[in-house]
Amino acid sequence: MFVDNVLIVTIVAAFLIAVLIGPLFIPFLRRLKFGQAIREEGPQSHFKKAGTPTMGGTIILLALIFTVLKFANAKMEIYFLLLVTLGYGLIGFLDDFIKIKKKRNLGLTAKQKFAGQIVLAIGAYILLLMMGHDTSIHLPGTPWKLELGYFYFPFLLFLLVGTTNAVNITDGLDGLLAGTGAIAFGAYAIIAWFGQDYDTAIFSAAVVGAVLGFLVFNAHPARVFMGDTGSLGLGGALAGIAIMTKTELLLAIIGGVFVVETLSVIMQVVSFKTRGKRIFRMSPLHHHFELTGWSEWRVVVTFWLVGMFFAGLGVYLEVVTIR
Repeated sequence: MFVDNVLIVTIVAAFLIAVLIGPLFIPFLRRLKFGQAIREEGPQSHFKKAGTPTMGGTIILLALIFTVLKFANAKMEIYFLLLVTLGYGLIGFLDDFIKIKKKRNLGLTAKQKFAGQIVLAIGAYILLLMMGHDTSIHLPGTPWKLELGYFYFPFLLFLLVGTTNAVNITDGLDGLLAGTGAIAFGAYAIIAWFGQDYDTAIFSAAVVGAVLGFLVFNAHPARVFMGDTGSLGLGGALAGIAIMTKTELLLAIIGGVFVVETLSVIMQVVSFKTRGKRIFRMSPLHHHFELTGWSEWRVVVTFWLVGMFFAGLGVYLEVVTIR
């Protein structure tokens, strides 16, 4: 078989847990008035979404925890993945909570977020040292690798911070991040399985199921948003899996949608500050397509298809290398 039955069972279990938690958790968020604040500079069509419950990423994290504890072995690799996932999810939770409590679109300051991310990166690095983790990086599709040694820590910091923020930027439309995330984690489940890293494969499959279960409530029109709780948690999980599978550079391909979204923001800022002109009607890129007249659903499905292309390319490069 292409993948073992355990991956399918893991996906189904996480999916069902998320689907069962959703109807209980979403009304709870409504009662607490944990509604989303909409950026004033965002598309006008998004103002009707104001008040939609946020922090729904908690559904994903709970489904993930229950499934991983059931199907994966208790070992250092799993502890590492839980650390970066729940750690970054906690930062997102605090950010969401402050936004809701103060009824504004700004939660933690940039300095507070970065401080938390550095502390988590240090903890992750210490855990990797205890595991005797390989500090080399591999060039995708080739047998070549570069030993970083002590420089692996700054690389790790860049990877964790960059990935979490790139994934966070992509969370701007109903179902956009949930769909592209499920695709990327699905690719990593396959890669980890072929690399005989079975527990990481199970963890990846659990994320796929949890995110797809959340998508039931997050597809347009969304009944709940994942918030930074979900987006930062998923970013941490994605970076952690790339680290465990030694595919840190391949992540730029598998997560191609996240890279493009981030580049669109950087290009927009640089262009406006240096030339006084904008390249896109609005960044991130998904908003640009919205403002050109595309429906929200068309933008989301198009990005899903692009995500499938990048994920397929990543799996092809890595599986060919492994074989």
